[in-house]
Amino acid sequence: MVNLILSPNLEDKIFEIKYSDGYVSKITSYFPLTKYEKQEIISIMNIEFSEFHSIFTDTITEEEWNKTKEQIKKRFNGELFDIDKKL
Repeated sequence: MVNLILSPNLEDKIFEIKYSDGYVSKITSYFPLTKYEKQEIISIMNIEFSEFHSIFTDTITEEEWNKTKEQIKKRFNGELFDIDKKL
C-alpha cells in the first residue's frame, strides 16, 4: 500500500483517504479543494487522479478555514457520527 504523504496544511483539510488495491481511490476533504491543492496532491501521487470529493459544497477562503477548522472538525465528528447512536 502506498501511503500518501501530504503537507500538514493539505492533510489538515482532508477528512478521509480511501485506498483500493494499495492505491488511493478517493480523497474526501471537508470543503472543496482548490485547483492548486488538487494539483499538489496529483503531483505527489504522480498519477492521473480525479476522485476528489468534499463533505460540504461551500467554498471558503484559507482565512475562514483557519479560523473555523477546529470547530468544524469537532462538530462534524461529534454530532454527525453520533446520529447512529440516537436511532
